[in-house]
Amino acid sequence: MRRKDDGLRDTLLAVARETAASDGMEGVNIRAIAKRAGVASGTVYNYFSGKDEILLALTEEYWMRTLLEMNERISAGSFCRQLQEMFFFLKERIDRSAGKLMASLGAAEAQGQERMATAQSSLKDFILEQMERDKEAQAALRKQGIAEEQLARFILRNIIQLLREGGEDFPFFLSVVERIVGGSGKENRRQETGRRF
Repeated sequence: MRRKDDGLRDTLLAVARETAASDGMEGVNIRAIAKRAGVASGTVYNYFSGKDEILLALTEEYWMRTLLEMNERISAGSFCRQLQEMFFFLKERIDRSAGKLMASLGAAEAQGQERMATAQSSLKDFILEQMERDKEAQAALRKQGIAEEQLARFILRNIIQLLREGGEDFPFFLSVVERIVGGSGKENRRQETGRRF
């Protein structure tokens, strides 16, 4: 059996990304990618089982890049303020392009959710890291006997749900988290109340 070339796979994904940018998601198909990459359609099938597989790979790649960028951009001092920055960063990405990409998955949406487990795990790790950096949050959690891991899972589940629903209830959710972690970030949240979803 012939060995696959990771470089060619990356090239095919890059071509698929360019095709999506220029022609929209409906323009992403095996023939178009093969033609633009200068390979036979069968070669594309050696790397991807079909259009859905390409869209899944693009979605996964997009979210991993987005999380890396988010990690570099979040700069607030308090844990709650960091959650706020994280939420608005992710919401903006979904509104701008990720939502279209995820909507294009169609029948592969369930597979997309499974593949997002890696991105969600990275997001949970980010939440934990930020929580550990906030001394006020740490003290509040110790005082209440709340495990960081448990709170991180709670926050992750709720943020994912809020992003799916459009984020209207995020201020309420943030106020709940503030009560748990000792109110860090209340002043910053007041500054954001004028921000619309």
